[in-house]
Amino acid sequence: MATFLYKLGRLSFRRRWLVVSVWMALLVAIGAASATAGDPAEEEFSLPGTEAQQAFDLLEREFPQANAEALSTKVVFQAPEGQDLSDPANQAIVQSVIDELTTGDKVISVTDPYEGGQLSQDGSIGYVDVTYDGSWADITGDMRDQFAAAVDTGRDAGLTVESSGELAMAEMDMGSGEIIGIIVAAIVLVITFGSLVAAGLPLLTALIGVGVGMSGIAALSATLGLTEMTGILAMMIGLAVGIDYALFIASRYRAELIAGHSREEAAGRAVGTAGSAVVFAGLTVVIALAGLAVVNIPILTKMGLAAAATVVVAVLVALTLVPAALAIVGKRIFGKKLRNQNPETGVPTTLSRNGKENFGSRWAKGVLRRPWTVLVASVAGLGLLAAPVASLELGLPDNGTQAPDTTQRQAYDLLSEGFGPGFNGPLMVVIEASDSNVMASADTIAERIGGLDGVVATAPAFPNEAGNVAMMSVFPGSGPSSTETSDLVAEIRDDLAPELESETGVTILVSGQTAAQSDFSQVLSDALVPYLALVVGLAFILLMLVFRSVLVPLKAALGFLLSVLASLGTVVAVYQWGWLGAFGAEPQPIMSMMPIFMIGVVFGLAMDYEVFLVTRMREAHVHGEDPRQAIVTGFNLNARVVTAAAVIMISVFAGFMTMGESMVMMMGFGLAMAILLDAFVVRMTIVPAVMGLLGERAWWMPKWLDRILPNVDVEGETLEKYLESNGKGRPAAEAKEPEPAGVG
Repeated sequence: MATFLYKLGRLSFRRRWLVVSVWMALLVAIGAASATAGDPAEEEFSLPGTEAQQAFDLLEREFPQANAEALSTKVVFQAPEGQDLSDPANQAIVQSVIDELTTGDKVISVTDPYEGGQLSQDGSIGYVDVTYDGSWADITGDMRDQFAAAVDTGRDAGLTVESSGELAMAEMDMGSGEIIGIIVAAIVLVITFGSLVAAGLPLLTALIGVGVGMSGIAALSATLGLTEMTGILAMMIGLAVGIDYALFIASRYRAELIAGHSREEAAGRAVGTAGSAVVFAGLTVVIALAGLAVVNIPILTKMGLAAAATVVVAVLVALTLVPAALAIVGKRIFGKKLRNQNPETGVPTTLSRNGKENFGSRWAKGVLRRPWTVLVASVAGLGLLAAPVASLELGLPDNGTQAPDTTQRQAYDLLSEGFGPGFNGPLMVVIEASDSNVMASADTIAERIGGLDGVVATAPAFPNEAGNVAMMSVFPGSGPSSTETSDLVAEIRDDLAPELESETGVTILVSGQTAAQSDFSQVLSDALVPYLALVVGLAFILLMLVFRSVLVPLKAALGFLLSVLASLGTVVAVYQWGWLGAFGAEPQPIMSMMPIFMIGVVFGLAMDYEVFLVTRMREAHVHGEDPRQAIVTGFNLNARVVTAAAVIMISVFAGFMTMGESMVMMMGFGLAMAILLDAFVVRMTIVPAVMGLLGERAWWMPKWLDRILPNVDVEGETLEKYLESNGKGRPAAEAKEPEPAGVG
């Protein structure tokens, strides 16, 4: 493979303008397709094979008059202290708000709190439901303005008025997260390369790749049901890996120039060696993300596949567009000070500053002097960070987890105060009979469920036109995300429903937010072991191909488990326990999909640094160095670049914490912490310690296994033989890339 990539790199270098033109044409074409595509799909959350989803499907089929996708917004009123909403003056204010809401665009109906039993027992709190003819994609700025004006009418008249639902939600802020990450990445690249042009190259190529990927997602959003959230997560991952992959190619290109090769030859060698690492690193990320399909949750599958497609684009950009861009920038790949060392060629001649070892070499030697101490201390530190995982609580976000100053949270609190905590998340019980007399059993079922501890009230059952299916709401005394409500769901499903079904001959299904949350957690729990087996198993095989070793892939997998548990522990401490003020969010359960999504993403990204760092050690060992010296050589050549790549990736992920969407914020924080811990504690510290302790055994592989595994030649041994046979062997005095000014 290295030989093929070498030829591809040289071809891209020679045909630079053709390659650039193809990528730009692709960007424009896909961008035009996305501009004419429909709006992004709504978040359709489904759980195939679960009781909650079975109930949802039954309701959709048997109650066609109820539009499940219709917009629904709730407006909550509270009278001034000592008053109630039935006072004539307050009633007139409520009516004026209702009248104004009714005249809004696409409004179908607005309920009357005085006729529908929508006032609290003391009359101080009430609510109305506003239903619109349309879905999320139909919301316009005028609709938001009209809704806000109606709410302000009630507030200006002296009532407390809050709201929840689609119209009350602010539009997602898409602009700041990626910009912050790009700015930090630019600063890091300038420091690393000492050249504005060299720093801009990985950024520009990564942005082109992300543009192609995001445009493709937008173009297919309506057809494949790809949501806005899917695009955000794909952009987050695609931007991070795109910059990193371009950085590794460009860094190796500079090293090959210093080694004495021509520019075209250096580009070919960079793509043939570092490009091989990029391919396999990208492949591990793709495996981890695409493997999310085994969970069998459509929204998670789409997120994983979309992000994986963006990573594939990033790899293709690194292998073709980056060498073409290197040809265009010419001498400016080095900073002016370095070019002045050799004005004729623009390639510096000195290999290190003042003859000193770089920081990577000093760090590796320091770790190798005390490998056991470093290993024990690092593992203990990660174990301490992972401790909060023991108290992990999973849940789905609701208005109760919003920041206290948001109108959604205040509406949630008012409804809890006036009608009880369970009002914000009622259970939906669906009853199906074999005949058209379902209501004959409904009263008995309602009475038995209403007699359970933890049930405050049940609403009257409502049948379909055929009379064979009915639904009724059950109001728990506890909140939607509480364990008491989850226990109530289990009690109805496991104990009461079988009894009632045998007595009445009907089928009883429990659905609703809390029931769906319980089913979701169970689906994820059941899928975790198969998912880990698939992803880690495939990646283990892939890493054996790369490193020709059994112990190195095993070490990589164990290191990943440490980093993902430690990073998940920090997520629990910050978001569930509320440490650091949760960055403006309330303490809340960790989103149910967070652990398995983090496992997928972090595993793929963690293997990036494993491949980039250890392949250089493997390359040095293959070329004759003893195991300990190969570790130092690998760090001498790649530690600085890995450090820069990690800082860039951390900054990109952390930048997304500025978004208002709780899942994006939590995911950004979790991924940033995971990369921080994995890159600097696991890969830069534990890896050299373990490799030093293993010595030559690190590269052990059974002979029979070595014979049957194909040789993918990531370290470029076959490439070297090919080049020597064509009279292009490496110069006798092979050099190493110098430390740019300002870098330790």
